[in-house]
Amino acid sequence: MSGNNQQKTILVTGCSSGIGAFCARTLKAEGWHVIASARIDEDISALRNDGIEAYYLDYADPASIEAFFISAMHSTGGRCDALFNNGGYGQVGAVEDLPVDALRAQFEANFFGWHDLTRRVIPVMRAQGHGRIVQCSSILGLVPMRFRGAYNASKHALEGLSVTLAMELQGSGIHVSLIEPGAIRSRFRANALRLFHRHIDIDTSVHAKDYQAQLSRLEKQEQSNSGKLGPEAVYEVLMHALTASRPRYHYPVTRAAKLGVIARRLLPARLFYPFLARQD
Repeated sequence: MSGNNQQKTILVTGCSSGIGAFCARTLKAEGWHVIASARIDEDISALRNDGIEAYYLDYADPASIEAFFISAMHSTGGRCDALFNNGGYGQVGAVEDLPVDALRAQFEANFFGWHDLTRRVIPVMRAQGHGRIVQCSSILGLVPMRFRGAYNASKHALEGLSVTLAMELQGSGIHVSLIEPGAIRSRFRANALRLFHRHIDIDTSVHAKDYQAQLSRLEKQEQSNSGKLGPEAVYEVLMHALTASRPRYHYPVTRAAKLGVIARRLLPARLFYPFLARQD
């Protein structure tokens, strides 16, 4: 980070709930100048009521990304110490059942929009000589899961692009890190269920029985949220990525995510992927 005493500024996206909302509020409490984004007016108002500067941003809407960035730079006088790309959603459904439009929408929200905003902050950070870009990816960006092909693909793409960016920014003072959570308490599954019903024709699919079994489990898990870590687990590694002199490239979060990374390294593909295919 910069060596002066000026308040550090961070852009945090996807702050309606879950990880983004928690991190934005906690960063503000820790003394950061937080500029947050959300897509719903009520959520933007709630952030502002808590003293957080907040604006509309939809990753699938390039005009809103531009407007958010312009507002943020006007507020900070052109300063941006850090960007925390967060938000998006997970489209559920077997690859063969996935409409192309649904896959495109997944990439707009989880990949292309992130790239748009990231490209806007890099010149600012280069001019400063420092900056942190932290991408809230997913363990599914490293370890795939059945019926999550669209989400897996968007996060695999994010992983590849971000690591390449980190390599290209070496020596610039700008560091890029990826946070790879497993299941975290949030509205994520509720949103995924809604979009699953919107885009996937369950009744005509050869996977109908699997879908029904998964839906039953997901709805029960959504009601209980049991066994999940809270967003504070992500915040802990986010702070390391933002403040450490040598931040890591990868931050897996949750025990299951860490075990998945280890299994990926140790098991041959002929054992690893069949094992994953048995997991729900």
